[in-house]
Amino acid sequence: MNEAIQTFDVVVVGGGPAGATAAHDLALQGCSVLLLDRAGRIKPCGGAIPPRLIKDFAIPDELLVARARSARMISPTDQRVDIPIENGFVGMVDREHFDEWLRERAASAGAVRRSGAFERIDRDADGLSVVHFKELRGRAAGGDADAPVVWASVRARSIIGADGARSAVARQAVPGAANVDCVFAYHEIVRAPANKPAGYDGSRCDVIYNGQLSPDFYGWVFPHGDTLSIGTGSADKGFSLRGAVGSLRQAAGLEGAETIRREGAPLPMKPLRRWDNGRDVVLAGDAAGVVAPASGEGIYYAMVGGRLAAEAVQALLKTGDVKSLKLARKRFMKAHGKVFFVLGVMQHFWYSSDKRRERFVSICRDRDVQQLTFESYMNKELVRKKPMAHVRIFFKDMAHLLGLVRA
Repeated sequence: MNEAIQTFDVVVVGGGPAGATAAHDLALQGCSVLLLDRAGRIKPCGGAIPPRLIKDFAIPDELLVARARSARMISPTDQRVDIPIENGFVGMVDREHFDEWLRERAASAGAVRRSGAFERIDRDADGLSVVHFKELRGRAAGGDADAPVVWASVRARSIIGADGARSAVARQAVPGAANVDCVFAYHEIVRAPANKPAGYDGSRCDVIYNGQLSPDFYGWVFPHGDTLSIGTGSADKGFSLRGAVGSLRQAAGLEGAETIRREGAPLPMKPLRRWDNGRDVVLAGDAAGVVAPASGEGIYYAMVGGRLAAEAVQALLKTGDVKSLKLARKRFMKAHGKVFFVLGVMQHFWYSSDKRRERFVSICRDRDVQQLTFESYMNKELVRKKPMAHVRIFFKDMAHLLGLVRA
């Protein structure tokens, strides 16, 4: 056993919402935590966070760069359905500042932050994991571009892999994790122009369903206060995401707006079947595959997954029972598995052609659909209080499927 290597109760690889949440929760419980993150990495994201997240994770108002109070659904033929968010709002955050605030909160709770790129996991002589990583001290960490590469290692009693959709931790430690299908998302953050284009509304999120903007997903224009996120995504590797975003900007009257940054990243299409290695590693966030189908929402589910991973690791450290690691996935799927299933079916069917997209947007005009959709989104659970509304929606869906209703 090498006593010169520092030992942590938990090494969290990845400092996005999942990893930062897990590190914060574990540090608050008195665990020694290393939060390892690659500096400057920003994930493409619309930045929407529901009230449930704001409440459950104590997000301060100053992190909200905008409050969305309506959503506009736009069909392939430019039919528009405006859906008000009644009795509330959806918070909008800029991931560059939101993620850093979460990391700083974890550090203030006692987690140790280091900027580095994960390389591999080995075993020490006593069987404890040794995490090897490359410290980022040059330009990647905001320092001297000519700084030498520094290799480092720490020992870990447990590891949380929260390093994204194609997680290196998952590929190395968790069986089957390498076989994950992804959608690639791309967006551009642009500065809101001083002279706003016609129809501009800084409190409205636009969601555009059009095969020319995405053959299997959707495009978006989301307000971020002084900036906007304009993006799209697709699993079709031959589809030009940049070209689609260019078309989106032109349609929104924002083709001349200043581009602040461009970002792209893979998004997992469904939760992995297994999140742990049966010994000392558990996954969270995109690494576990918890991006909601159809909507692409990931921040809330990432933070929930990070919290559940922290609880599983805490149980492991307390009891030594490796079966504790399975609790993270078990609890997540119990709470959200049905929602993911329903959204997956919805995306597979309604996003498959422009004809179906047209009907989908038409369905969104329905008051029952609007109320149940937003209640489920805001509260993060399927609404069971209105069974007759579900029945009405079922028959309306069937009418659309059978072509009995004009789009």
